[in-house]
Amino acid sequence: MRKFGIIALIALVLTACSGDGEEKAAQRLKAAEAALAKGDYNEAKVQLDSIKILYPKAFEARRKGIDLMQKVEIKEQEKSIVYLDSLLKIKKAEADVKKKSLTLEKNTEYQTVGNYLHPSQTVENNIRRTYLRAQVSEIGTFALTSIYCGGSFIHHRSIKVTAADGSFAQTPASRDVYESTDLGMKSEKVDYRMGADGGVANFIYMNKDQNLRIELIGGRKQVITLSATDKNAICKVYELAQTLSAIKQLQKELDEAHLKIRFVKKRMQLESEGK
Repeated sequence: MRKFGIIALIALVLTACSGDGEEKAAQRLKAAEAALAKGDYNEAKVQLDSIKILYPKAFEARRKGIDLMQKVEIKEQEKSIVYLDSLLKIKKAEADVKKKSLTLEKNTEYQTVGNYLHPSQTVENNIRRTYLRAQVSEIGTFALTSIYCGGSFIHHRSIKVTAADGSFAQTPASRDVYESTDLGMKSEKVDYRMGADGGVANFIYMNKDQNLRIELIGGRKQVITLSATDKNAICKVYELAQTLSAIKQLQKELDEAHLKIRFVKKRMQLESEGK
C-alpha cells in the first residue's frame, strides 16, 4: 500500500508540473506574439526558443510556437529586404557618379563585359610607357596591370610598391603574362587581380598621400615612381571597384532573403497539407 501511495503521489506531481508547463509555455507564446506585433523579432525568437528549452513537454505550445516562428522568420526577412533594397539604391547611385569620371572600354562585337579605366590610362594615351594601370569590369572585377616597355625584356612577374615611410606591399608572381615585340620595342603586361595581388591595390589607396615607388621584379628589376596622375587614376578605379563589390554583396543578401521566404512559405504549405 505504501509503495502504491508513493507512485500515485509522483504521478500527481508530474501531472501538476505538466499543467504548469503548458500554462507558462502559453504565457511565453503570448509574449512572442506581442513581440512580433511590435516588430521586435529578436525578442519573439527568444521567447519561442525558451519554450522548446524550458517546456519540452508543452506540446501544444510548442506546435503553435513552430507556426509562429515561421511567421517571425518571414517578417524578419521582409524587414531585411526593405533595408537591403534601400542600401542597394544608394550604392547604385554612388556607382553611377563614380563611373562618370571614368571611361568604359568595351567592344560589343566580342565583349559581353567591358572595363572601366581612368581616361588618363587608356591605351591610346600611354603608348610605349612603363606604368601601373588599374581597371574594373562592369561586374566589379578589379585588376592592376604592370606595363613595361623597353629595348629588352625583363620578364617581370610581380611588383613591389614601397611608400616613403618604408612600408611596402608585394604581389605574388602572376601567371597572367603577355609579352610582345613591336618594331624592336619589347613590351610586357602582367595582371594582378584583387584578392591575388598581395594587398597592393589597397596599399596604394591607403598610402595615396605618400610618394610611391614601383619595382617590377623579374629577370632583372625596373624601378619607376608612381606619378600623381597614375596614383589618382588607380584610386578612382579602386573606389568604383569597392562600390561595385558592395552592390554585388547586397544583391547576394537580397537574393538569399527572398529564397529564405520562399523556403519558409513552402514549408508552411506542406505542413498545412499534412505532408
